[in-house]
Amino acid sequence: MPTVSAHVAATLARHIDHVFGVMGNGNAYFLDALERSTDVGYTAVRHEAGGVVAADAYHRAGGGLAAATSTYGAGFTNTLTALAEAVQAHVPLVLVVGDEPTSGPRPWDVDQIALASAVGARTYTVGRADAAATTIIAIEHALTYRVPTVLAIPYDVAALEAGPVPDAPEPRLPQPLTPAGPFAHGAVAEIAAALASAERPFLLAGRGAWISDAGAALGEVADAVGALTASTALGRGVFPRAEFDLGVTGGFGADGAMELVREADVAVVFGASLNQFTMRFGDLFAPGTRVFQVDVAPAATHPYVGGFVRGDAGVVARELADALQDATSSGWREHVDVPAARGYAPGEDLAADGRLDPRSVAARIGALLPEDRVVVSDGGHFIGWANMYWPVASPDRMMMVGTAFQSIGLGFPSVAGAAQAQSDATIVLTTGDGGGLMALADLETAVRVAGGRGVAVVWNDAAYGAEVNLYGLKGLAEAPMLIPEVDFAALAAGVGAEGVVVRTLADLDRLETWAAEDAASRPFLLLDCRISGTVIAPYQQEIIRVNS
Repeated sequence: MPTVSAHVAATLARHIDHVFGVMGNGNAYFLDALERSTDVGYTAVRHEAGGVVAADAYHRAGGGLAAATSTYGAGFTNTLTALAEAVQAHVPLVLVVGDEPTSGPRPWDVDQIALASAVGARTYTVGRADAAATTIIAIEHALTYRVPTVLAIPYDVAALEAGPVPDAPEPRLPQPLTPAGPFAHGAVAEIAAALASAERPFLLAGRGAWISDAGAALGEVADAVGALTASTALGRGVFPRAEFDLGVTGGFGADGAMELVREADVAVVFGASLNQFTMRFGDLFAPGTRVFQVDVAPAATHPYVGGFVRGDAGVVARELADALQDATSSGWREHVDVPAARGYAPGEDLAADGRLDPRSVAARIGALLPEDRVVVSDGGHFIGWANMYWPVASPDRMMMVGTAFQSIGLGFPSVAGAAQAQSDATIVLTTGDGGGLMALADLETAVRVAGGRGVAVVWNDAAYGAEVNLYGLKGLAEAPMLIPEVDFAALAAGVGAEGVVVRTLADLDRLETWAAEDAASRPFLLLDCRISGTVIAPYQQEIIRVNS
């Protein structure tokens, strides 16, 4: 007879493709049912946070809804940082956890509902009679609000017989938000008129535009008015005409590209929150630029926005494209050198301290990596290098797991999620030595899951680079900010990967030969890049300027 846990597993299996997690007392029956009675894939990770991170990365990489699982108590508390990151980044997933028995908490139990709520995640607890229905509600909540949802199975309920698995209803999902009423339609008409009359129109798209499948319509709008385009770090590749696209805005943007953005007289932003990094701390647009925003947020998210339309980016972009069918192109984009503007300043081979210049390392790696790649980034000072020098084809090919919550140490398990979602692409991890050490438990997971499709680039400057840049320059004691130089290449070899210590650009030749080998027979490759901490990424220089 199926158990409560079997009801959860069977119902979940109808709506997800993969589960990531660590087995323990609280989820043993769930995992048993998953393995025995469903076709859902399961990937074991080595730290509970890694299960949530992998499910998060799976979704960001285009794999759809995934689940994570852990036991109760210490297993659950280990997931909290990763859970908070998914909440902040608006990533839907379901975390299936064991929980205290219905008779009350034991000495090792904690208030998991309160802990999940504290980081912004809602908990649904299953019972003997409603496990399937409650599972559907949890899925519906995750997809509707684009957040992680916790699905708790009390310890004394998990193995109870519950009868045949019922046919639970399909989750009810919201429809795209369409502007309604004369005010909203008037605002859309105002944007269309502003774009049609602009001399230097500019369109900016974020991850919300990608989620709403706005790319084709945005391309039509850009072509109709002759606009230059750009994206946020999480929206790159949304626009179909790369020859007129300035790349990423904000601190990751090239200086020439950002100068062109400041020349725009009308700017329309689709599905981007305009955070401080995208806005270059207020310097992205010139004071005279008319800025409009299209977003599902209740109101404009930046004081520079002069006109706001609340609506799905794809819906509004289509309305604008239809309204601008007879518009005359401004001709601006044909008179600027976009490729030159997108270029980044080259680095030296070695910095003044004799260690590698990370700019030259990043540029060389970017030239050698396979084009069919997904880049996953941990958090830290180094995030600038991949964002500047490693272009990707679309937003689901570049993800920064950790930056929404300003955390580090989530890199290695991200590889597993991305590898399962993009089964043919090369998965490229960019991580620092600090975050790499923090996530070391799932180095083995990354190597096991990605295999010969995986490359990890460790920016090894023997320090917590962001802290040195921000607080060392203020005169604070640097000793707590330093890390003894770790041999990541040797650590990689210990779990079956090939590790290469990179002290010169010539050492990167191994990446070139690796890329030419058959992925089925080559090893996971880890590049332990011994870089200088004296070269500060441009986005970090902006932060230093603001904090000073």
